[in-house]
Amino acid sequence: MGVPVPLSDEEIEVRLAGLSGWSRDGHEITRTYPIRYHAAVAAIVTIADRSRRIQHHADLDLRMDHLRAAITTHDAGHRLTDADFDLARRIDEIVAAHQAIPLD
Repeated sequence: MGVPVPLSDEEIEVRLAGLSGWSRDGHEITRTYPIRYHAAVAAIVTIADRSRRIQHHADLDLRMDHLRAAITTHDAGHRLTDADFDLARRIDEIVAAHQAIPLD
């Protein structure tokens, strides 16, 4: 498997349009989930397990009432790749399964 290919700004915008709640912050995508603390801890364990399996990881910041995820591809010089958007979708599903409160 080679070095991941960074996406262009246009490709990033197209992919972001398909991910509700995620936004771009420089060379990473981020989302904050309102979620109970203990539910977030359980979600983090699942996210860590899935991340290990696909060998792509998010930076996770747990607070009392929310969880923030930030994703970039370190192997691509901290640029955004398709792998980041795949991981974002996986995290959305995991957090939803752990009773996140909808942002909308």
